[in-house]
Amino acid sequence: MPAVGIPSLEQLRVLAAVADTGSFSEAARRLGKAQSVVSYAIGNLEAQLGLTLFDRHPRGPLLTEAGHAILGDARRISGIVEGLRARAGGLQQGLEATVSIVVDVMFPTARLVAALEAFQAAFPTVDLNLQIDAMGGVVRRVLDESSNLGVGGWMESDHINRRQIGEVTLIPVAAPTHPLAMDPAAEAPRDHTQLVLTDPSGLSGTRQFGVLAARQWRLGDLGAKHALLRAGLGWGNMPEALVRDDLASGALVRLTLPEGRGARYPIFLMTRADRTLGPAGSWLAARLENSGCSEADSAGTGG
Repeated sequence: MPAVGIPSLEQLRVLAAVADTGSFSEAARRLGKAQSVVSYAIGNLEAQLGLTLFDRHPRGPLLTEAGHAILGDARRISGIVEGLRARAGGLQQGLEATVSIVVDVMFPTARLVAALEAFQAAFPTVDLNLQIDAMGGVVRRVLDESSNLGVGGWMESDHINRRQIGEVTLIPVAAPTHPLAMDPAAEAPRDHTQLVLTDPSGLSGTRQFGVLAARQWRLGDLGAKHALLRAGLGWGNMPEALVRDDLASGALVRLTLPEGRGARYPIFLMTRADRTLGPAGSWLAARLENSGCSEADSAGTGG
């Protein structure tokens, strides 16, 4: 078996240019080279690989079957190298290699998606690690430095800087077949199973947030809570934006309770007090702060 040479990145670029333009002369113009240089590069590449990459025709060079296969590899290799160069350039400018963010399940999905899409467009060379957690889980991940930036509700800590960027409206809901929905005047919320989102971190201790019923199902996932509410297996507080479609379709109904019509869940940006965000992390924090969140948002992250 004849030895196979190692093509240069420049040869791969020339291969792609000839394939894209369908002409040695057009490829030469695109690359700013003499046509003879382009022809020599392709001939040398074919010799190195022991393959004919183009059939030469009067109408122009046509990729052979082998040429099509090699072209795909050439594009992938060129893309990897260009990505490497872009990443190195970003690191030279002081950009972080990675930004890690943890977001509360209550934070509206539409706001999060918009911010992350904008971040990836602005910083394509910076890896983004995303985690979704609940309540004190956000604080815990910022404290243990598994995330540079946290977005969520607040649990007291001396080691975290925070600033409020909005709030989420929580409302009590149940399925239309639930006794509280069918005859709210005759029923007491404390007598029916309440579905409660638990704090996986334990930072909230024994504190209760909006818990009225003696019998509770404690859940670690907002999506599971949503499904159980729709099934009529209990009542509970949910982000208004997350259940808006359910309320419109009648799959859930908003409860009017003597103890109140709901609550506000403040949302904070959080970082460790002894750490500073880099340029990309600071940009993302500012984007999230400027987007804010309110009851007008379209959905929560847990749905």
